[in-house]
Amino acid sequence: MNKYLIKTLISKRVTFLIICLVFLQSTKASVISYTKNSDGVIFKLDKGLMNVRVCKADIIEVKYTIFNAFPQKNSLVVNNTWEQRSTFTVSEHNGQIIITTARLIIKINKTTNAITYTNKKGKVITSESAENKTMNTATIAGIDTYNCTTGFNSPADEALFGLGCHPEDTLSINYKGRNQEMLIKYMTGAIPVMLSTKGYGLLWDNYSASNFYGAEAGNTQYKYVSESGKMVDYYFFYGPTFDHIIDLYRTATGKAPMYSKWAYGLFQSQDRYKTQAEILSVKDGYRNNHIPVDAIVQDWYWWSPLPIGSHVMNAERYPDPKAMINELHKANMHAMISIWPVFGSGTKNFDALKSNGYLTSITWDNFVTHTFDTYYDAHNPKARDMYWAQARDSVVKCYGWDAWWVDQCEPDNGSLLDERRKADFSVGKGIDYFNTYSLEHAKGLYKGWRKDIDGKRAFFLIRQAFAGSQHYAATLWSSDVTTTFRALRSQVPQGINACISGMPYWTSDIGGYLSRTSPEGIPDWSDPQYRELFTRWFQFGTFCPIMRIHGKGERALFSNNWDDPTKTVLLKYDKLRYRLLPYIYSLAAKVTNENYTIMRSLAFDFGNDKNVYNIPDEYMFGPAFLVNPVTEQLYTGKNADTQPKTRKVYLPKGNRWFNFWTGETLNGGQTIDADAPVETIPVYVKAGSIIPMGPKVEYATQNPAGAIELRIYPGANGEFKFYEDENDNYNYEKGNCSTFSFKWDDELHQLTISDRKGSFPGMVKRRLFNIVVVRKDHGANSGVTIKADKTVNYDGRAIVINLK
Repeated sequence: MNKYLIKTLISKRVTFLIICLVFLQSTKASVISYTKNSDGVIFKLDKGLMNVRVCKADIIEVKYTIFNAFPQKNSLVVNNTWEQRSTFTVSEHNGQIIITTARLIIKINKTTNAITYTNKKGKVITSESAENKTMNTATIAGIDTYNCTTGFNSPADEALFGLGCHPEDTLSINYKGRNQEMLIKYMTGAIPVMLSTKGYGLLWDNYSASNFYGAEAGNTQYKYVSESGKMVDYYFFYGPTFDHIIDLYRTATGKAPMYSKWAYGLFQSQDRYKTQAEILSVKDGYRNNHIPVDAIVQDWYWWSPLPIGSHVMNAERYPDPKAMINELHKANMHAMISIWPVFGSGTKNFDALKSNGYLTSITWDNFVTHTFDTYYDAHNPKARDMYWAQARDSVVKCYGWDAWWVDQCEPDNGSLLDERRKADFSVGKGIDYFNTYSLEHAKGLYKGWRKDIDGKRAFFLIRQAFAGSQHYAATLWSSDVTTTFRALRSQVPQGINACISGMPYWTSDIGGYLSRTSPEGIPDWSDPQYRELFTRWFQFGTFCPIMRIHGKGERALFSNNWDDPTKTVLLKYDKLRYRLLPYIYSLAAKVTNENYTIMRSLAFDFGNDKNVYNIPDEYMFGPAFLVNPVTEQLYTGKNADTQPKTRKVYLPKGNRWFNFWTGETLNGGQTIDADAPVETIPVYVKAGSIIPMGPKVEYATQNPAGAIELRIYPGANGEFKFYEDENDNYNYEKGNCSTFSFKWDDELHQLTISDRKGSFPGMVKRRLFNIVVVRKDHGANSGVTIKADKTVNYDGRAIVINLK
């Protein structure tokens, strides 16, 4: 044969082999045989294996691999070992293998291995698409790996929520029909959890950079593609309510522990306080002016001029940190400090980590010192222990800090993302653990805190979170957002979707972190435009799970940057937050004990009302409040003179709604133009709500025996569980807490207070309730109602109060 013919034959064979390889990778894998075991069914496919595991009757794990054995994997996210087996049966019918649990029917197509999930009545909940689960070879950052994909069918009337917090993303909230990058880096988050209005949730247990594609096959399908893995691995949760889906998710990944009561008050922070004297002056500014606050925050570079990671507070600027914190504690304030997982060379901490092999190749480009500083290996348990011990002994425990700000934990190495992929962690290549650094870092901090810090509940403010982070006392904040109305608008859907992703605690920098147009990023807070922005953001923050001022420039509530009208509005909302603490703290207990969600997508409570699916800027704050932040510049912009001073509000159907500020009532199922003067955020209360409001206080635990104003919003039956404990420490886990319930019978106009259950040291045994049945101009607004409808002394025994 001549050379040309040989070359042609070789070329054709190579092409044929490539086609075969692609065919083997992309065609549907058929079921050859299956084996039932104690917790599920293992399927031998003509190309690989599949395992359908019954974790619970309504939690299913699905694994798929093209290999002949499943790779060894210890989930970093799912910590439930499912020791209690769930009963299920396996049968075959019409080319399908059918797994039946107490709540689900799971049908596996023998030809394609595609899975269909139905309820016990046979109604389809969701189904994998024809391509369903695939693995395809890929080379990324020079690393040979496999893209892992799952695909699902998505009917036209489905809405999809979750996927974490993406602070600079679109202003939309529903992921149906749109894509989302799922890659944690500076200003970009990822929590691979999604909830559907069809009554199910999904958790993709893959840690590599991924992408969600929400408009596949003409918007009839969606898929989730992880760039690296040795198998597909996802969890399916069946609700059908969103509350039950989140309950199942946290059953799998861990409950969120309670914070101390002070953490639900106001945090005062700034970039940055530079001296001990400055921090104490902030304390005095609040306390001397009788402005409610609970925490002051020390932001970064308290270690200067030493390298980052030295964990030494500069003695000239902080002559006695322990005395400083003691002064805060005497004033009933708490202290949070920012400590990073990054180390500059030339310190004993750096040297200790390096000598033990606990540093990574990932560096942060330190724009202050112009050095490249190094991240430690948070995936290594021994490295986490050393990191904790260094910070504990040098800063946290010895001075008495109350909370930890976990900044810079993506890790942030700028645009050099391939260097993160190529990094070597103790558990494997960075490409396979791209998104879990912050999770593992928080895991080590929480373990250390629980072991070594007595009498204080952990609180970690964290810049990025992943699935499971809630179990480690993490509050997600939306990173370094700008001081613009556009940034404020984006916070609302991002906060909602972060919480719908299973994170119960979320916050943002009230006012925004920095200006992109002002010198050194510091806005002029005395400018009327910035005053309006801060006011609107502060109103929004009042109704967030965690309320926190932070950013560049002086913006404490006592600041002279605020003119008297602005200050009056800000103090009104600060005081309202503190009056709502009995309501908020009771909901916090529900988060821990019942896996509840405080900041609630409207789909939680009004999932049958399709009008709510695409509303990005309304949410429920607990069971009572419909919150509608004003995110447009109405009063100081170029078109302020002609712009309407209202915002559109949709009132979900099937309910009567009270205007919180006036007591007027409106029917649900309509969109209204709500008045939005600068002093008012439109807030409505659902009929049937019961809201306990405390006395006026200046810190969260002041006046524990003060009278409770109990507001009842008639028009429907209602119930609310009131919770109390010691406010700090973990004795509540041993049962040191108490609860009692309020129950409203709307037809009888009758309130029942149940027997108290439980007790704890220091419990208030007798309580005074000023009961207010809300109507127009009665029990409205944020102030104390002058004349209650009835006053009741409650001693822990059940009582019935007639209010006709």
